[in-house]
Amino acid sequence: MVGDIIKEDLSSSNIQKAPVVNKKFQQEVKHYQKLFDELRYEVSKIVVGQSDILDFLMEAILSNGHCLVEGIPGIAKTLLLRTLSIVTGCEFKRIQFTPDLLPTDIVGVTAYDKKKGFYTVKGPIFANFVLGDEINRAPPKVQSALLEAMQEKQVTIGHNSFHLPKPFFVMATQNPIEQMGTYPLPEAQIDRFIYKIIMKYPNMEDEEKILRQNISLQKFEDYNIRPVMKPGDLLELQSDTMKIYSDPKIEKYIVRLVDATRNPKKYNLELGKYVEFGSSPRASISLFIASKAHALLNGNVYVTPNDVKSVALNVFRHRLILTYEGQAENLDSDDVVKEMLSKVPVI
Repeated sequence: MVGDIIKEDLSSSNIQKAPVVNKKFQQEVKHYQKLFDELRYEVSKIVVGQSDILDFLMEAILSNGHCLVEGIPGIAKTLLLRTLSIVTGCEFKRIQFTPDLLPTDIVGVTAYDKKKGFYTVKGPIFANFVLGDEINRAPPKVQSALLEAMQEKQVTIGHNSFHLPKPFFVMATQNPIEQMGTYPLPEAQIDRFIYKIIMKYPNMEDEEKILRQNISLQKFEDYNIRPVMKPGDLLELQSDTMKIYSDPKIEKYIVRLVDATRNPKKYNLELGKYVEFGSSPRASISLFIASKAHALLNGNVYVTPNDVKSVALNVFRHRLILTYEGQAENLDSDDVVKEMLSKVPVI
């Protein structure tokens, strides 16, 4: 359904393209397409399929945001981010969240030695790409330590504050099938992620390829993955993402979509009765930035309605709180978002 919505011809003359675009910037965006193609090729050497998930992660990184990924074990969540870190020349660290984990296990501690006195031992949070594996298995205090670092881009160890490396990206994962002994993330914390991505099974054709080239039979180094960019390139991409033009009518469309989550009756949303709480202004900001990232990733220097619709599910999925009645009807937030996209007018 959402695919049909996105494919609609929405190139209305009422929505302007970039009025006057710097030719140098246009050339840079074209150059980025070659870079993205090289990146996809290198990642595909080891990660079979999941090309849409890779694009979603890149959109989140270009937006200078973070991702929450939900999927069963064994579908290459860790492998994908580890591979992406190598291709982008970034440092990768993995944190396995467990019930006995402490905040200091993430951010680090102040230690003492007779010879050199007090010194700081930095934790695994000090990396460009951080994987928080099964974040809902750790108690809230530990979750908060990671989420504070995500928001502030710095951590406090003892009496000293330390800035985290740039770029800094967190991909936190959740296992949807094992809820025993987990601590669900509070809505105020889960809202910090720009995207929530649902990672699904590969198709049969991809799974045949996985049988032949899976990492269980080979070493990571055997795939000859080469970096196609450096951390500085990602910072430049993040900066250029903000330069993508967004027409005022596009911005009004974004605001209407967010307003539809709060006032569904105004837009005749049948499933709106199952929404208990709509999205905060952070959703508007996330949708605004993510649509720019989607445009850049696809070689455009301006945002179209299709860019907004393409990122809407990932942006709204974790920001709509359904009533118990809606949950009893086996509805999820995706159903509401799809109806929003079909009914909220672009112009």
